[in-house]
Amino acid sequence: MNLAATTNENLAHTSNVLVYSSMAVYMLAFFAHLGEWLLGSRSRVGRTAAALTATAPAAPAAPAVQVRRQGGTAVLERPKVVTRSSAGTRDVPDGPGAHGGDAQGDLYGRMAVSFTLLALLIEAGGVLTRALSVERAPWGNMYEFNLTFSTVAVAVYMGLLALKKNVRWLGLPLVTTVLLDLGLAVTVLYTASDQLVPALHSYWLWIHVSTAIFCGACFYVGAVATLLYLFRDSYETKLAGGGRPGTFASSVLERLPAAASLDKLAYRVNAAVFPLWTFTIIAGAIWAGDAWGHYWEWDPKETWSFITWVAYACYLHARATAGWKGRKAAMLALVAFGCWLFNYYGVNIFVSGKHSYSGM
Repeated sequence: MNLAATTNENLAHTSNVLVYSSMAVYMLAFFAHLGEWLLGSRSRVGRTAAALTATAPAAPAAPAVQVRRQGGTAVLERPKVVTRSSAGTRDVPDGPGAHGGDAQGDLYGRMAVSFTLLALLIEAGGVLTRALSVERAPWGNMYEFNLTFSTVAVAVYMGLLALKKNVRWLGLPLVTTVLLDLGLAVTVLYTASDQLVPALHSYWLWIHVSTAIFCGACFYVGAVATLLYLFRDSYETKLAGGGRPGTFASSVLERLPAAASLDKLAYRVNAAVFPLWTFTIIAGAIWAGDAWGHYWEWDPKETWSFITWVAYACYLHARATAGWKGRKAAMLALVAFGCWLFNYYGVNIFVSGKHSYSGM
């Protein structure tokens, strides 16, 4: 790598223009997603209630008690009572993703996905020109990390759509988060395109940080699915108990996948990316050994990366244990993602350490 490389100001300016342009297109995608949710037909709302009513078991008759003789003693034999788990056992259909299944809602949804894809390509161009302007990896500071993180998060979403997954419901919270992320990047976190400090001139910058970004994007998808699972599970529980949720709650939550589907998606995403997060920590330790002479020094960034690893390990262990499926495991998953978020923002902004040169 050329340590004496200078900054190409034209490419740096082009990157900024592309980032702002992507924000404008993301805004169009936001309104299209909003139209999909608000203007799509509500004709399919109530399918969950109908399914729960149709599959609700009849009131059980009083269990028969059989009496048999054992010697001179009467022995009462009571039948065993089997109770189903509350996590992911309801036989309810998935919602349509966002729209209500009509042509108007689907049109808005397709427009939203198209705008999102266009914004992704423009933002990716901004990341690429940022990298070319300084001839290095485009994640040497918090501004660049934010740009790349939001790009990868949207790419993960588009990848799931390409795999025919029912994840269009993720579009609105994702685009909203991306707009907030980019708004923070271009205002508070903005850093002019420049060369890195010598400690960051390593091929491990490409390996370690890129895997951290990809893991964070996947953890984000898992966290959104987990959060919506909690709302949807409460909705299904209320319906199963004979309650009547409000019209707005029914209209929104009815369009989401079933609680069991959201729970399964969150678990699979977190479980799939956890080994890569383990590799991220190991790669960082190896890089630390090369740069600082020690593989582990309990630097704040190292410490919180490890805390995040422990939190997700506890979640996966709890999720595989019958007594911790469902809402308890979901809360633990959100705590784990909160640890990742603090490691992402809090450590860099509020805590000083050996990673402080990555700066804002």
